[in-house]
Amino acid sequence: MSQGDFPGWHGTTIIGVKKNGKVVIAGDGQVSLGQTVIKGTARKVRRLSPGGFDVIAGFAGSTADAFTLLERLEAKLEATPGQLPRAAVELAKDWRTDKYLQKLEAMLIVTDGTHLMVITGAGDVLEPEHNVAAIGSGGNYALAAARGMMDTKKGADTIARDAMAIAADICVYTNGNLTVEEISE
Repeated sequence: MSQGDFPGWHGTTIIGVKKNGKVVIAGDGQVSLGQTVIKGTARKVRRLSPGGFDVIAGFAGSTADAFTLLERLEAKLEATPGQLPRAAVELAKDWRTDKYLQKLEAMLIVTDGTHLMVITGAGDVLEPEHNVAAIGSGGNYALAAARGMMDTKKGADTIARDAMAIAADICVYTNGNLTVEEISE
């Protein structure tokens, strides 16, 4: 998809970092409409608890579309308790094949503390090779910064926060108002 086909693509930065038995997902709070900042304190990282099973999800793209996907993910998790990879694949299959869902413009990073995955509308469920995943307009900046810090003594929380600070300094669609959620293996 081109940027023109996916207008929500440049609206945020979300990063997931897995290190030393902990997974952190962090997201900025900026909501942009075209070239205008509408809000700076949005929560794009959420904790889901379907059936008492904790999952953290962060989203980039259209907010309404992301909430639709989060509701679908919760339903999949309720149907397959404790099986995030299976729920993620089922969501991705539906997203890819359902005519209504195909129009949704968002991406998700999800974790249950064991798995860290990116779910896309193209039917992808991706687990990063280096225990870092990032999406959104500042995603590549945050990803590069975090990967550069993975071999340091810093923990997952500090790496995620520092990488987001770097992304916020570079990407005009990303700010420093963070929502950070952590989960352990």
